[in-house]
Amino acid sequence: MRITRFFAAFAFCTLASGYPLQQFGVEEIVFAARFSGSPTGDGHWYANIGYYAEDQNRKAYGKGGKLYKLNLKTGKLTTLLDDPDGGVRDPQVSYDGGRILFAYRKGGTENYHLYEIDTAGQHLKQLTDGAYDDFEPSYLPNGDIVFVSTRCKRWVNCWLTQVAIMHRCKADGSGVHAISSNSEQDNTPWPLPDGRLLYTRWEYVDRSQVDYHHLWTSNPDGTSQMIFFGNQNPGTLMIDAKPIPGSRKIVAIFSPGHGKREHEGNIEVVDPRGGPDDKSYARQISDKPEYRDPWAFSEEAFMAAKGATLVTMNAAGVTREIFKLPAADIAAKLQLHEPRPLLPRPREALVPARSNLSKTTGTLVLSSVYQGRNMQGVQPGEVKKLLVLESLPMPIHYTGGMEPISFGGTFTLERIVGTVPVESDGSAYFELPALRSFFFVALDGHDMSVKRMQSFTTLEPGESSGCVGCHEDRLQAPPHDFRQPVATLRDPSKIQPVDGIPDIFDFPRDIQPILDRHCLSCHDYDKRAGSVILSGDRGPVYSHSYYTLTIHNQIADGRNKAVSNYPPRALGTSGSKLLGKLTPAHHGVTVDAHELKMVKFWIESGAPYPGTYAALGTGMIGAYAENKLEHPDADWPATKAATAILQRRCGSCHNAKSMPLPSSPSDDQKLPPWDPLKPVDYRRQFSRHLLYNLTRPENSMLLLAPLHGMCKSPVFTTTSDPDYMGILASIREAKDYLDQIKRFDMPGFQPRDAWVREMKRFGILPANSTGPIDYYAVERRYWQSLWYKP
Repeated sequence: MRITRFFAAFAFCTLASGYPLQQFGVEEIVFAARFSGSPTGDGHWYANIGYYAEDQNRKAYGKGGKLYKLNLKTGKLTTLLDDPDGGVRDPQVSYDGGRILFAYRKGGTENYHLYEIDTAGQHLKQLTDGAYDDFEPSYLPNGDIVFVSTRCKRWVNCWLTQVAIMHRCKADGSGVHAISSNSEQDNTPWPLPDGRLLYTRWEYVDRSQVDYHHLWTSNPDGTSQMIFFGNQNPGTLMIDAKPIPGSRKIVAIFSPGHGKREHEGNIEVVDPRGGPDDKSYARQISDKPEYRDPWAFSEEAFMAAKGATLVTMNAAGVTREIFKLPAADIAAKLQLHEPRPLLPRPREALVPARSNLSKTTGTLVLSSVYQGRNMQGVQPGEVKKLLVLESLPMPIHYTGGMEPISFGGTFTLERIVGTVPVESDGSAYFELPALRSFFFVALDGHDMSVKRMQSFTTLEPGESSGCVGCHEDRLQAPPHDFRQPVATLRDPSKIQPVDGIPDIFDFPRDIQPILDRHCLSCHDYDKRAGSVILSGDRGPVYSHSYYTLTIHNQIADGRNKAVSNYPPRALGTSGSKLLGKLTPAHHGVTVDAHELKMVKFWIESGAPYPGTYAALGTGMIGAYAENKLEHPDADWPATKAATAILQRRCGSCHNAKSMPLPSSPSDDQKLPPWDPLKPVDYRRQFSRHLLYNLTRPENSMLLLAPLHGMCKSPVFTTTSDPDYMGILASIREAKDYLDQIKRFDMPGFQPRDAWVREMKRFGILPANSTGPIDYYAVERRYWQSLWYKP
């Protein structure tokens, strides 16, 4: 065994810093070994449980798991649990040092559950069960357990795997309940000395999906969810955070970018005294982003996993390998994970519960909407109400991108719940349903956006919580002349629904009719004023009007951008040019009050294209599978012939060096929706989303432009030109295909089989149900099934 090679010098078990491990009372280490490669080549940090959306037989986990105990004094390695077909992860040692809590997936089964075992490898006891994954557990000082679980019944909004969020249970595994409402992952909850939980929260409300997964805290009952570090600093996954004994600092893994497989990254020490936003208070310890699962003995001494090895490290990053897995484990592609010292430890402080599980709501106080960062120019009394929106969980995901929910915008459908009043002093006091993810938009007296939250909040049942202001600095205290907020002089407001609008918008159903009535006289295929087409005819993925509004920057949504705090009126209705086009100043356009209201609240709800997640991965020619473009038209006879025609008749102007045309409806010209266009880019004008009309093929710009003199030189002089007819035939071929596969707004559309499978698994559809599905109604029942019930 590799440990014996060190042992002559290891009798003192000295860290590279010169501190012996025995100084910290450590004689034994417990750790997991498991298959850490991806069976599918998936590099995401969270893709290691469950199955992939399109195929239940395609697993995100690999086979092979062990729980080990290493004696540092004797070098003896003891196998506490060995399952060649299973998986072992996330051990944590009990306060008395006598038991080990961990997640275990038995060979031949699908899900991880929580187990306990004693330190001799005896008395294995299963704590949780069911058809969902429970993992990353931690003991709580009152005897309960916190962990993350896929019991939340939702999928990653930009990937093909399941979401796990924070849950809690009794010591025996009973009483499981959620303490989070996140639509994306929570990870690695761990108690701080003051009793709060430190964990990773991933979110992307009104901003980039790959840049915001930072450190948060909450009380053990889920109340007082609050940023701990990083939420204004995009681009790093901060995870596996734990307290450093004898200090207020924490150690964590900072995994670069969107995070690496199994949380691999740099070891960093964070000092919270600088607040959550000052990057200078995070100090990198390691030299490379290749470590996992750090453990701090002090501010000068650390332990971590690196590949198949256990290492120690000092505050200067000097590292020593002290153990390596046996050769047989390495041959089986096992790696070392989650090393923990096997010794008693003090219980953290007990935080009194602030939730009341018999309640279904909580209350929130906003002291003053005007107190906060980047609020310059907002005048007292300007904000009249808060618009309350709900970020809706996704029941399944297929592609990896946001299509067709938006083009380069939101990944998530957002429900308009209603409004609550803001008092003259800027305060608000209102009631919210418990355990749902809400965010707010400050509206003026004309229902125009002043400021957007760009994050979400959740309240536990019976929780009363509050904040100072709008994007306030977490180090900011109320002003010295602070007075009781006017809103708190009355009972909390109830959310008032917005009359006359849908709570979940659907562009073809709700917005296109308004464009048809007021815009098509100038912006149809026969006029195209300003080269703008606002017809609802379908392109390969979106309608022409929806795509046009996006590429002409008519919607200021800020979504999918790594920006955390825009200036006032930069996002939403106040920042969207479209509303200016719906006034008499724009060529006499006059919309009625209801139509204007519809467009306003569609914009504030994320400006989605479909109003249903059932549209994901459907009705597209040139869709994406795991972010890889599919070409269903590659072998279509008419399309292949048309590609040759385009090269011959159009190639002198449109070639690889100058404004190339898409070769077919599936050619995205190397620009997927989640990769935003530059302000000037030929692909805006010559996109497949505009050139192909799959509702009325003869109105395709690919035909109209060369036929009606929009090209630099004449191409077609008559519709009887054989080449014109060849291109038209290819577009009709694509239309026939779309008519067959159907889009969400076409008669006869039905969701994908996997969507139906998950709705049955969640208990929303009967197991034996067949035939047509009202997918709008089924998804509404799905969301309602997630609402908290005592």
